[in-house]
Amino acid sequence: MKSVRSVAFVFPVLASLFAARPSVSAPPQSRPPVGLRNISIDDYFQIRDVGQPELSPDGQWVAYTVRSKTLKEDKNETRIWMISTHGGEPLPMTAEGVSSGHPRWSPDGKFLAFTSSRNAGKSQVWLLNRLGGEAVRLTEVSQGVADFEWSPDSTRLVLVLQDPKPEDAEAEKDKDKPAPAKPKTQPPYVIDRLQFKEDTVGYLDNRRTHLYVFNIEKKTVTQITSGSFDDEQPAWSPDGKQLAFTSNRSMPDPDASRDTNIWVVEADNTDKGAHLTQITSNPGPDGQPAWSPDGKWITYVTQLDTHLFWYATQHLATSPSTGGPAKVLTLAFDRNVRRPRFSADGNSIYFIAVDDGTQNLCRIAVAGGEISRVVGGRLTVANYSLGKDGAVAAQIGTTDRPDEIFLQNGGELTRLTKTNDALISQLRLAKVEYVHFKSKDGTAVAGYLYKPVDFDPSKKVPTLLNPHGGPVSEYEASFNHLAQLYAANGYAVLLPNPRGSSGYGEKFCAAIYADWGNKDFQDDMAIVDYAIAQGIADPEKLGVGGWSYGGISTDFIIGQTTQFKAAISGAGVALITSFYGHDHYQRDYETELGYPWEHQALWDKISPFYRVKNITTPTLFMGGEIDANVPILGGEQMYQAMKALGRTTELVVYPGEYHGFTVPSHIKDRLERYLAWYAHYVKGEATPATPEPKGLPAVKAGGGSGE
Repeated sequence: MKSVRSVAFVFPVLASLFAARPSVSAPPQSRPPVGLRNISIDDYFQIRDVGQPELSPDGQWVAYTVRSKTLKEDKNETRIWMISTHGGEPLPMTAEGVSSGHPRWSPDGKFLAFTSSRNAGKSQVWLLNRLGGEAVRLTEVSQGVADFEWSPDSTRLVLVLQDPKPEDAEAEKDKDKPAPAKPKTQPPYVIDRLQFKEDTVGYLDNRRTHLYVFNIEKKTVTQITSGSFDDEQPAWSPDGKQLAFTSNRSMPDPDASRDTNIWVVEADNTDKGAHLTQITSNPGPDGQPAWSPDGKWITYVTQLDTHLFWYATQHLATSPSTGGPAKVLTLAFDRNVRRPRFSADGNSIYFIAVDDGTQNLCRIAVAGGEISRVVGGRLTVANYSLGKDGAVAAQIGTTDRPDEIFLQNGGELTRLTKTNDALISQLRLAKVEYVHFKSKDGTAVAGYLYKPVDFDPSKKVPTLLNPHGGPVSEYEASFNHLAQLYAANGYAVLLPNPRGSSGYGEKFCAAIYADWGNKDFQDDMAIVDYAIAQGIADPEKLGVGGWSYGGISTDFIIGQTTQFKAAISGAGVALITSFYGHDHYQRDYETELGYPWEHQALWDKISPFYRVKNITTPTLFMGGEIDANVPILGGEQMYQAMKALGRTTELVVYPGEYHGFTVPSHIKDRLERYLAWYAHYVKGEATPATPEPKGLPAVKAGGGSGE
């Protein structure tokens, strides 16, 4: 193995200056296995989430992030690491104890910039100089930096900043004066926007997000876009004179439309973007712009059917950088694409394609034509970075290994990082198969099947159906701790991609449009029938459960069949009309279903609540207390109805959690409840369906689980 010191670069000898303590996040790659065992709940918190690869301009290094989830401190932390493209041990670039992310090399290779919220402050851009020294804070903006990108000449940054709150702006002016006392009570929210709520944010005010140019030498910040619009996804032109960006500037109210377009603004303008060039005019959303090396073209992702919105395929397109007719390159491909990037020679465009239960890195000529898979196969490319010499650094996961950083140079794919090898080497993992089966109406469907770790083909086993969220999403060839955990506890696990899923074309995806819980229900049940027919699933020991649309699917399933012995519905809906104006999907509802007062029958048709009288399956409802994506209201309604009917049910609400949980202790508690509920009701074990609380006692409301 070649040492990293054999590469002529200064960062390695400086790495210790940037990290306060040696790291345990990336274990030595030579550590031997310590024996095989089944995966456990606690192993979830040992898995390090590797991502955000960034190739250095000279192609010698890859910067990347490693996220750790710590139960002891009950927090998450992300650090930046670096590894040589020639192999060797990874080097920590940021210290333990504070999260950092979004690593970006300066184009001249002299600096590594990143974002970090240090000392309980707002997110700012920090800088590491390859010539030595500690990381220094580059920006100091009151509202915090949401995103940034380097200019091609390495002298400026474009910053994505939300308009500051009036009190923050005043505090910035008076930052040298003693801070005034905080008010004892919070003022009321005053709302006049059409789109007034967003998960993880809460109620929205009229502050918008705009682009600013930061001059590194002068430490000056110049606002270059403005207005009652959100501007994001900035991309510098190759000559550094312009910035392309994504913005919904629909009039009179962008909240009423999804019509984001690609715009171009002069990087040195002082009129806050009063004169913009509109590049695209497609009535559907356009985004993720990237420039060709010669500056003549912009590639981007486009959706063509506004009626189908999320169900419509996201295509790859190009337009002249001065505006003009668009050319859609992937119409025949009919798969969702994202993150397009021109090759260094400008002759082709790279992109990630969601296809058939995978994500592959693909390439197409700028003129269109055949699509080649640069990194293909049954795997998931989550992110990538292109080098000037055609090298690709990619974040890749598989069903038997969490994401790691790989390098492809000259056709050979080499794994650079081994962050989770020490853990994986200890585990006995389930066998995973990608299976195909027919639905009730003959439609071909596919999904992933996990067999128990100690599967005996002569015996049928308890089986769990786990519908995915979305619904426009899919199960992919990536590491799934939950499925592995179930398999380690003796279950076969079914992860179908029913109609409504991405990865199988627009027609397949749009098949459930305004018709939830029908064709997708048939497809979900078809994988259960398949597992039974294969002699794998015990038809007397079936469970079902999912989160988000997976929770919605669960509610539909148990309202239409009594085949399951237990169900767990996380972040689901119940009475859909009650979510209108309560969650953040009002535009989607209006497009797909119309107004509820005009189309009540359709809204009621897709409401699982009206099937609750049919439900006899013991069901656990769960959700986050402040989830504005799929609020806990749905779980509360279903729980209340089942409780009123005398059915076996329980409701668990997690304080301070949004739609995606972040608190490690809450995640562990949720996993423990999953296993306990299924063990009691599916396997018929004598252990309680509700685990005994550990640490602080759970708040108990009501009289037990309804038995």
